[in-house]
Formats: sequence, C-alpha cells, structure tokens
Amino acid sequence: MFGIIRPCRHRLSERLQTSWMAHLCGLCLALRDDHGQLARTATNYDGLIISVLVEAQAAREDSSWRRTAGPCPLRGMRTASVAKGEGARLAAAVSLALASVKIRDHVEDRDGVFARRPVAAGARAVTRRWDRKSAGSASTVGFDTGVLLEAASRQGELERSLAPGGSVLLVTEPTETATSAAFAHTAVIAGRPGNAAPLAEAGRLFGRLAHLLDAAEDQAADAAAGAWNPLTATGTDRAEAERLCRDAVHGIRLALREVELADRALVHVLLAHETERAVGRVFGPARHASSCRTGGPDGGTGGADAAGAVGEHPHDAPPRQAPPGQDPGAPVPPWVPQGPGFTPPGGKPPHPRNLLAGCAVWALMACTCQLLCCDHNDPFSRERREGFCQRHDCCDCDCGCDGCDCCDGCDGCDCCDGCDCCDCSC
Repeated sequence: MFGIIRPCRHRLSERLQTSWMAHLCGLCLALRDDHGQLARTATNYDGLIISVLVEAQAAREDSSWRRTAGPCPLRGMRTASVAKGEGARLAAAVSLALASVKIRDHVEDRDGVFARRPVAAGARAVTRRWDRKSAGSASTVGFDTGVLLEAASRQGELERSLAPGGSVLLVTEPTETATSAAFAHTAVIAGRPGNAAPLAEAGRLFGRLAHLLDAAEDQAADAAAGAWNPLTATGTDRAEAERLCRDAVHGIRLALREVELADRALVHVLLAHETERAVGRVFGPARHASSCRTGGPDGGTGGADAAGAVGEHPHDAPPRQAPPGQDPGAPVPPWVPQGPGFTPPGGKPPHPRNLLAGCAVWALMACTCQLLCCDHNDPFSRERREGFCQRHDCCDCDCGCDGCDCCDGCDGCDCCDGCDCCDCSC
C-alpha cells in the first residue's frame, strides 16, 4: 500500500470506515479480475479516490455500486460488501498504469534490486504487460491511459533538461496532467459533465501535492544515495515546498466546493482533511489562529471539543438498528460486513470453533498479521477483538483519537464548508 491519503480508523465514523474499506477491497479485486493476481500489488490508497469520486457523484441505489466478495485473510476470513462497477475498474486501470510508470522509473534509476540485470529485464516485461492491460480495461470505461503514459514519458525529459534554479512546478506538471485527466473522467462516468472542470483542477493540485510530498519525504535519502530529487535540483527549500503543498490543499478545497456530489462525506474527508494531515506528516502541523482552538464569542471550544466523537457527526452517523420486533429476515444494509464469524446487529452469537478448527484459523490469522494489526474475530470464540497494537497503543495514530480536530491546520475555517463535522465558530 502506498499513497499520501492514509486515514486512521479513529478519524472515520463506522459508516465512512466501512465505505473506505469497500473501495479499497473493490480496487484490489478489480485489479485481480481484470489484470491477474500480480496486479494486486498495484493496490494503493490514492488510486481508490477515483472509485470514491465516481460513486459520490452518482445518484444511484447503493446496491448498484456494491457486491459481496468472498472471504479474505485481511478481513478475518469474512465476506464483505465491496465496490464494483465502472468506478472500481477506472481506479484499477489508473493504478496499474501509474504502478507501471513507477517500476519503470526504478529500473531507469537502477534503484536497489532493479540495478541487477535479470530483475530489470523482468520488471520491464511486467511494465509492458501492465501498460497493455491497463489500456484495454480503461478503454471499456472510455478512458485513454495514453494520457498517463505520455505524461510519464515527458517526466524524464523535463528532469534532464531542467536548469539549476528552475521552478519545481515544471517538474510536477506531468503528474498534475495525469491526475487531472483521471479525476475529470470520473465526472464522465458518473454522468455529471458539469463536474469535469472543477475535478480536473482538484486532480491537478492533488498530483502536485503528491509529487512534492514524495520529493520532500525522499530528499534526505536521495541525497545520501546521490539520486536526483526535484527539490534539491531546483534549489527549492522546505519552507517553499511546504507553502506550495498547503496552497495545493487549499486549492483542492476550493475546487471541491464547485463539484456537485450526491454524497460529499467521504470525498471531503479524504481530499479536504487527509491531504492536510499528509502535509503535516511531512512538514509538521500548520500554525494557525488560536481562535480555532478557543472557540467563538461565547468562549466555547471549536474543533474536536465541539464536534464530539467522530461517530457523532450528523452526516457520518451509522444507520439506526432495527427495533427488536423487526423481521430478522430483512436484508442487511450494504455497509454491514457479513460472513462467517460476524454477528449482524440483533443476530444470535456464533458458535465457538472446536480446538482443531480454532488452531487452524489462529495460524492463518497470525500469518497474515491480523492478530497484531487488525480488528478481528477471535479464532476460537468468534467474538470481536481488537488487534494487539490497538490494545497496547503502539499504532502510529497522529490524530490523538479524540474526535474530529476538523480545524487542524486550516487558515480560517473554510476547510469545513460542506462538512458539517464540527462547529467551527472561528
């Protein structure tokens, strides 16, 4: 998994966390179905934003965007409702094309194992196959991955021709062009042509942000290895890089205001808030007016204190459970995970496994790291458990897990427009 968007489960309500996982699993399975098992290694956090954007713009029934997937070790061997359709296929095609570009860059730069000729030859064969596969699957949803590959081919030329002291934005232009095209096409798939222009702008700025953050994160390692880095090559200091990144985040928020969405919640969290947190991970949190913390004229607190728990956000609240007298045979909502070992609301507790079956499931879960890292069902009792890291607070959660922190890093409170996630009275 790679990408700059890495939402912590503590910052998402149950509904949004389930939706996020549905898109992540949907991207992984679309890669497998369209391109083979090896292509699943191209699954990345940023690529699934394409799937999220398509679904958020479409005014269709939830069932048309979901399917039930089989058991997976990373889900505790449970089935789940996952994203399907044109959004997932576009996300898979874009992710595969960009993964191909990334591997090709490693081969050209002779990074690590790619410096060995047999590995480099095998990697080139994989990239050629992925280029063909991604182009074929993208064409079924009307997208031309040639835009992505052409932009990537210009990247090397720009880097070689860049004069010392040139603008770093000249280097980010190919990435901006590629992400802009992918974001804009989600409007075509969703039948919202009016959204194409603002989404193209949001995609352009997202590409700039991703490129700059990657360069800033790798700058020290690149210097030690003698590798080319856009910030070093252009003489861009970290303060200027941070300014460009924060300007990009602000621009994404402004562009999202112009996008007509049927469900804004997850898109806003990922592109308006998680992008700011990504900048904070690399450069440190932004300094902003204390009024975002101290509250408005009544002296009350804004941000996390006013918001309460994330699960209490008005538009993030999970649906109410059916009353005890409701027909138990009623269909389970699509956001509720289903499968062996999972107890739906109001259902009977599952029967414990016997010793042999429990040991077998324990071994499988241990090998896939579920016992350490994930919420899981106990291999013996099938009761819901937290992972070892979650129980012992060893996870790297930078949100404090206290709630919304909606105003974190904002210049004023315009980041909360359309969010309704906290009472930003600054």
